[in-house]
Amino acid sequence: MHRLRWLILSLLVIAADQATKLWVLAVLQPYEVIPVLPMFNLTLVFNEGAAFSFLAGAGGWQRWFFAALAVVVSSVLIVWLWRLKPEERLTAAGLALVAGGAVGNLIDRLAYGHVVDFLDVYWRAWHWPAFNVADSAITVGVGLLLLEALLPRRA
Repeated sequence: MHRLRWLILSLLVIAADQATKLWVLAVLQPYEVIPVLPMFNLTLVFNEGAAFSFLAGAGGWQRWFFAALAVVVSSVLIVWLWRLKPEERLTAAGLALVAGGAVGNLIDRLAYGHVVDFLDVYWRAWHWPAFNVADSAITVGVGLLLLEALLPRRA
């Protein structure tokens, strides 16, 4: 039963990610900017590469490379998650978030050939690369995994 809650967390990440992307695709034009808060906009952009648009202009092969990589990584994370003990909650939450985020972006690559990004954080003229809910889940998940690795072990 403890495993099921973590798979549900992954599914919630995927659902939230895809729902927000469908909404953004319906209401924004590419590169349209909607100010939301100081230092935060909604801006629809498409990322054909990986993090920070790495390999975005590589000619198309990267779509399938990153899709295959997401399938392998997600599979490994789910197997790892399934093998955890019930008390390894922080690790399980981290793995579930990363897996959900990876699958959310995988769906984009397969459906559109690119990842839909729309969250734009900036300071003055400097903009962080746009990201999405899946990217946020991956970042938080990795943070939880790092926290777990740095925390002292309980006897």
